[in-house]
Amino acid sequence: MVKLNAIYTKTGDNGTTGLVRGPRRPKHDLRIDAFGTVDETNAFIGQARLHTADFPAIDAVLGRIQNDLFDLGCDLATPGADSPEDPYPSLRIRPVQTAYLEEQIDLYNADLAPLTSFILPGGSPLAALLHVIRTVARRAERLVAELLEVEPETSAETLRYLNRLSDLIFVLSRTTNGNGAKDVLWVPGNYGDISKG
Repeated sequence: MVKLNAIYTKTGDNGTTGLVRGPRRPKHDLRIDAFGTVDETNAFIGQARLHTADFPAIDAVLGRIQNDLFDLGCDLATPGADSPEDPYPSLRIRPVQTAYLEEQIDLYNADLAPLTSFILPGGSPLAALLHVIRTVARRAERLVAELLEVEPETSAETLRYLNRLSDLIFVLSRTTNGNGAKDVLWVPGNYGDISKG
């Protein structure tokens, strides 16, 4: 069990932050930005879960994802490989966690109406919020992709997980929009009333 007693330490007052290991880094460091954006994704998922009373199974999926995202953030906060001197092994996102997302994508996508156009974020409040989560997860994915280029020792599973996560969130947004029935479709070049599209 993790115990966190101090809310403020003042160690970040100089614009740096600590990782699980290694030297402190500037708060604008790419690695810090990456796991900060993972945390932002998690916070939006928490907000979305306030709207899942009619979707208990989806709420359970989102709850598991929230826990996984803490694992993923810890993975990103622990650069480099373990050494024999480490008191315990690093927490890493595992392929089984990514596989769970794939299983949920297949499960929920099976009931969706086929896509006939791109979808505009909206429909229901929950679906709209899930689209926000999808875009924040994509931003986290882009940051991790960049991080892998400059720090290739970063776990590639973090990138795979985030890629599947945004796919799953897209599918769940459609599910909460009446399995796609309430999706707002993009109408290319429609300069009139989009509600009639």
